[in-house]
Amino acid sequence: MKKSAVQLLAVALATALAGCSAEQPEGLAYYETIMKAPPLLPEHATAQWLDCAPSVDAASADYTSVADTGTALGWVDRAAHDWDYFSSSADDGKVLVIDYAQKGDALAFRYLANDNTHADLYEPWSSSKIMAYAGALSLVSENFAQADTLIGDTKLADLITSIHSYQPSGKADGNSNAIAYYFADVAGRDYLTGLFHQGWMNSGQDGVMFRGKYGPDAFVPSDAYWRTPSRNAEILVTARSEDAGLLDYNCESCGELGNKPMTTLTSAEFLKRLVTQQRVPETRLAGLSDDAVMMLLYGPGHSDNSANAGGMMAGAGLGPHRAIARALQQHYSEYEGLSAQETLDQATQGNWRIFHKLGAGPSGTRGTSEVVALAHVCLPLPDGTHEFTLAAQAAVDDNSYENVGYAGEKLERLLETTVATLLAEGH
Repeated sequence: MKKSAVQLLAVALATALAGCSAEQPEGLAYYETIMKAPPLLPEHATAQWLDCAPSVDAASADYTSVADTGTALGWVDRAAHDWDYFSSSADDGKVLVIDYAQKGDALAFRYLANDNTHADLYEPWSSSKIMAYAGALSLVSENFAQADTLIGDTKLADLITSIHSYQPSGKADGNSNAIAYYFADVAGRDYLTGLFHQGWMNSGQDGVMFRGKYGPDAFVPSDAYWRTPSRNAEILVTARSEDAGLLDYNCESCGELGNKPMTTLTSAEFLKRLVTQQRVPETRLAGLSDDAVMMLLYGPGHSDNSANAGGMMAGAGLGPHRAIARALQQHYSEYEGLSAQETLDQATQGNWRIFHKLGAGPSGTRGTSEVVALAHVCLPLPDGTHEFTLAAQAAVDDNSYENVGYAGEKLERLLETTVATLLAEGH
């Protein structure tokens, strides 16, 4: 049964106090055992196009559709939004949620942030790798992301899975940085940067760009051909060895945020447009096939791997799952004391989805340790279905992997309070 507001406050307080306990894991232990762990998977994990069907009726002005806002520059201001919706402060981290509802036959959205952080630039770390992939696939060829697609002699499904899991999958060796670097070279940095602006999203956030790479070297396929053997199709794809749009991390115009600064708004909007491209065709990325999005989400055709999953479903880290499960336990008393897996499965009859990509690292430039989460969530709950896309970032002082773990714990707390607010305040 649902809890009263007093009960919710009591549980939230108890959770906050527990977070201060000396029994909490040290930062490095959290980094190794939570952030690098394989994800939880739903009981029913069939790869299928997401049709979460949010049960919220958006007849009111609380939500706006693309028909209401248009897609031209300025759509962000025209969209339903509350940049101070969540009570967490900027010191707690940055978070933005795009909350979904149904408005007639169309999806509608409201944009919710904390402490006006939606336009604050930050380094996205590895969370930006989905942009490199999507940009590359939009340029390669329509419908060239099949379960048996090979890049050289390596399955595309294994490459996108390795990007998210950081583990080997088939012939993909788990070098997430090198693989994403390759996709960024295929797309080109001018094109990737343009996607945030007049090239697609018209975000109005001029400081956002994608002009970097990942690690020292890019993945080099066995040859430059992409093939789908079952369709007897083959195309030549030449990745750039030199890219005029590529900037050094410490370039003169980059500042301390490096060469890929983004915001919670632009990161979440990018993912939201991908997962809704069948339902909201007005904002789909030109050239990106439905198969390419399914490949991003599920990696159909992937080889056996440690995560037992593919694509974003294989995204390393348990933080988002734990945070959402605890928020559900605050909202529904019958799930108290259950594990995160049990809570998610029982609350949704095993049909939840959490597609996520974490990014993290110690920054010597800024003297901080940082963690970023980018996720799309579907929760078909007993009292209605919730669907939302989120981007969040948390940081702590001093740059070390132990402190990256502390930043991860901080981000998990931010995600828990964020989702708990969505569930408690409802609609």
